[in-house]
Amino acid sequence: MRPETLVRDHTIYACVMGSRAFGLATEDSDTDRRGVFLAPTALFWRFEKPPTHVEGPAEEQFGWELERFCELALRANPNILECLHSPFVEYVDDTGRELLALREAFLSRRAHGTFTRYALGQRGKLEATVRAHGTPRWKHAMHLLRLLMSSRDLLRSGALTLDVGDQREPLLAVKRGEVSWPEIESWMNRLANEADEAALRSPLPAEPDHRRVEDFLVRVRRASALQPDPYDEVVQGVVDGRGVG
Repeated sequence: MRPETLVRDHTIYACVMGSRAFGLATEDSDTDRRGVFLAPTALFWRFEKPPTHVEGPAEEQFGWELERFCELALRANPNILECLHSPFVEYVDDTGRELLALREAFLSRRAHGTFTRYALGQRGKLEATVRAHGTPRWKHAMHLLRLLMSSRDLLRSGALTLDVGDQREPLLAVKRGEVSWPEIESWMNRLANEADEAALRSPLPAEPDHRRVEDFLVRVRRASALQPDPYDEVVQGVVDGRGVG
């Protein structure tokens, strides 16, 4: 089965991410689309497994196979967790709604470590750019500040909110280069310290609910195996025992 077919025919959840989801969109902002597809169970019975992710087929579009998506979410991958909380859902079926109902099961204090490591990596790149060119890439600086805010607020409240609300204009000022790099560094340091403090008293559990997520995945895989797509010759052949090729 071609990767684009998996996205076209087996997507269970699709949303808009990036600046539009964060409340930071301007006239020149792209529309970043992310999604989750459920590869038919019978495809895993072959030597050649379905892809764990697919880039495209449209521009600025990226999707993950459900199992890979859940694995990354359980590890508190920032990009994956934020996908589950996008305010702009473009498509969701019954399985996708079950996935969204599990959002809280993925959240844990692990997010402090993963968000911090990601932020440190991005900050290192910004600092290298400043050393080489005298100024950072302002758009990247804006998004790093937003990520640090999101991390702090998640640890404080136990809820992940993407829209920056009343921080939109201060952050867009960073994007326009109206805030000096030393001011940005100070802002980053303050947000990181606030996240560290919030982690000590966070209402989040220490670990995500692996069992609940695994039960969902097993149930979905079983249902897919029992109800193969009648229009997919490859899957139907495997399920019926006719083989492939």
